[in-house]
Amino acid sequence: MNTGKVLLGVLAGVAVGALAGILFAPDKGSNTRKKISRKGDDYADAIKEKFNEFLESISEKSEKLEDEFSETKKNISKKGDEYLLALKDKFNEFLESISEESQAVEEDVRDFANQGNDKIEKAKKNSPNDNKLKSFRGIIKY
Repeated sequence: MNTGKVLLGVLAGVAVGALAGILFAPDKGSNTRKKISRKGDDYADAIKEKFNEFLESISEKSEKLEDEFSETKKNISKKGDEYLLALKDKFNEFLESISEESQAVEEDVRDFANQGNDKIEKAKKNSPNDNKLKSFRGIIKY
């Protein structure tokens, strides 16, 4: 039930009760005023008690929400850290694979260059006449 409706109902009850008490009072006016005053005090105390309960309820709910928010914030932060670490690991793996691939390509290029140099050296050694190489070079322009 809504606390505001309860509070409104209590106030309406106080007003109706006071009015009915005055209209149907069998006692003298002074006695009736004292009774109304006591009843008013009783109702005021009841209203204060309900209002304090309402404030306490709001305070408890506020603390609960604050705790839940704090816990959610921690969970989000933790998940974010986990995702960040996973991303860093994947990126480092990627860099390592690129490094390994580039080293393999570099080795292949060196091997190819060495093979070419070896073939040139063999050709120079096997050539009885340097002029033949010169004439061969003349055919192929480089």
